[in-house]
Amino acid sequence: MKLYDGGRAPNPRRVKVFLAEKGITVPTEQVDLGKLAHKSPAYTVINPLQRVPALELDDGTIISESISICRSFEALHPEPPLFGTGPQEAAVVEMWERRIEFHLLGPISHIFRNSHPAMKEMEVPQVPAWAEANKPRAMDFVALLDRELANRRYVAGDRYTVADSATYANPLMLDKGIVIKDNTSLSYLTWE
Repeated sequence: MKLYDGGRAPNPRRVKVFLAEKGITVPTEQVDLGKLAHKSPAYTVINPLQRVPALELDDGTIISESISICRSFEALHPEPPLFGTGPQEAAVVEMWERRIEFHLLGPISHIFRNSHPAMKEMEVPQVPAWAEANKPRAMDFVALLDRELANRRYVAGDRYTVADSATYANPLMLDKGIVIKDNTSLSYLTWE
């Protein structure tokens, strides 16, 4: 088994955070996004979408979506349960994970990919207006999330779940001032 990792990018990071919470160590191979290694012919064989992370299983099967990789590890290592236990908790965890993905990770990715100079070769063409259009969307969700976390520590309830892994993948972009300049009031920016 081997995890193809993309360093500080949000999707690989959410898998790494998930694995750390599970106490799982997996051999990794770094895919240098700065050198566009994810676009190389060799990596395209691994993941035709040219995205990271990707998990190569011992039988050669490739799993290339971060949440699918996390689900695979959850099935192999069910403790601690990070996708919820029982139908209600599992549904709440799934709801929050999807909210984070669609209303935080998505807009922040659009902002970063369409405005940051380091992304100009990866996001062709960059559309600065799309970055600007997504800033209020991201900030509205950050405000909602901050209100939700004012009285609880974890996104989907009273313990750490996969929804938290998705949430904590994003501050790397937030705290660089790409979306907001002052994040000192954001409750969710700390992952221990």
